[in-house]
Amino acid sequence: MYSRVITGTIYGIGSRLAYVETDCSKGMPSFEMVGQLSGEVKEAKERVRVSLKNAGMEIPPARLTVSISPADMRKEGASYDLPIAIGILISLGHLDEQQVKDTLIIGELGLNGEVKAVKGVLPIVQRAKEEGIKCCILPSANAGEGAIIEGIDIIGVNDLKQTIDYLSENSCGRAQMIKPAKAAPEQLDADEYDVDFSEISGQENVKRAAEIAAAGFHHMLMIGPPGSGKTMIAKRIPTILPSLTREEGLEVSSIYSVAGLLDDKRALIRTRPFLNPHHTISEQALAGGGRIPKPGLISLAHRGVLFMDELPEFKKNTLEILRQPLEDKKIHIARTYASYTYPSDFMLVAAMNPCPCGYFPDRNRCKCSYTDVKRYVSKISGPIMDRIDLTVEAPKVEIKQLSAAKKTESSKSIKARVEKARVRQLERYEGTRYRFNAELGVEDIKKYCPLGAKEQELIEQIFNVMNLSARVYHKLIKVARTIADLDGSGKITTDHISEAVSYRITI
Repeated sequence: MYSRVITGTIYGIGSRLAYVETDCSKGMPSFEMVGQLSGEVKEAKERVRVSLKNAGMEIPPARLTVSISPADMRKEGASYDLPIAIGILISLGHLDEQQVKDTLIIGELGLNGEVKAVKGVLPIVQRAKEEGIKCCILPSANAGEGAIIEGIDIIGVNDLKQTIDYLSENSCGRAQMIKPAKAAPEQLDADEYDVDFSEISGQENVKRAAEIAAAGFHHMLMIGPPGSGKTMIAKRIPTILPSLTREEGLEVSSIYSVAGLLDDKRALIRTRPFLNPHHTISEQALAGGGRIPKPGLISLAHRGVLFMDELPEFKKNTLEILRQPLEDKKIHIARTYASYTYPSDFMLVAAMNPCPCGYFPDRNRCKCSYTDVKRYVSKISGPIMDRIDLTVEAPKVEIKQLSAAKKTESSKSIKARVEKARVRQLERYEGTRYRFNAELGVEDIKKYCPLGAKEQELIEQIFNVMNLSARVYHKLIKVARTIADLDGSGKITTDHISEAVSYRITI
């Protein structure tokens, strides 16, 4: 007897539907599986056989053939266990194929019949809804994650026997047995931050640069001695970024789902990610990949902040990986059997010391030679520096600033200005692919960032005196546009250009 069960699989950070086709026929007893399967999928034979036995369902001597289609797509992971088991039961006549009509099933089986959690549930459920599927049977540990997607029933099951009982019941019995999961209210609320800009004393210029960077989603580099507050400022930038929309939250959550970093307590990410890799990170961990490709840190930082402290200490090859993501907002991972594209639209915030010891040009404390300083700074290539919008100095904080009784501005008030600037950008770019000023393409800068005669003359002088590249020239205009948005100005003035230039110090 033939059966067909709908399941799903991860493909990059998206997903595709797959189909478990099972046929039970007379002949020499065997259990064959086909469909370009990885080792862990082939091992499902024994997991399914023992799970069925422990659930009270013996497989009689028969010729079983299981095909997972489409055949041209490589199948990875253990999420096919449960649909394979259900497909076998339908082929053996224990269940009716109508009972799984318009139902997607995924889950890993333990030998005792337990249904274990799997990765990538969120994008799979999203795809199922798009394809018109009405119900998804998932591991109960993933039910809260799947319930984030509205308009589709999510049934969480604990073990194989519960799954069989649920499918065996009529519609009324099913409703009483397991009710569709619902997202917990706390999963839908944005988390609060435990840090605030009001905790930072001094560094008003750096905080202003951070505000501009947050308003336009610009990349930023801070240069200063140890203890000047660079890391403190970086960690507080997410507190002033515009809140994630639900669409952006689902996009980020899908990446974390594929990476296996979601759970019932955090099924939907509502705060912008903040990733802070150590300078010893490998190229693969940063970019993503592996035998079974998965997102790297630059994808996990999507729609959020990637903070790279001690930037020159990162390996040169690791830093050069950032070139394409900073420009294209995505990264391509190629493998023998498939190519994947992961999103990587993040805000790069970096920090560095001015020299190996960190105290240049204070000659009372710095003993580095000019050659040492030049060698240290040259670890960051010109192409990487060209892709950074704001470069700002973070000087040593004076004791008067640390002991001042006056409390500095809070993240809440800074965020209010940032969100106003964000609204102006949304209105300006309505109907386009742009959201922030930093995303503007070269062809659209003249359209959305027009300069008057005085402004054009000033920026040409700056271009010639500072010997800027074309990329930096366009970045200056975009930063000036963001400063104008923060000021509530409809046009870019010479003051906005002058301030933008002040955040372009040379190193």
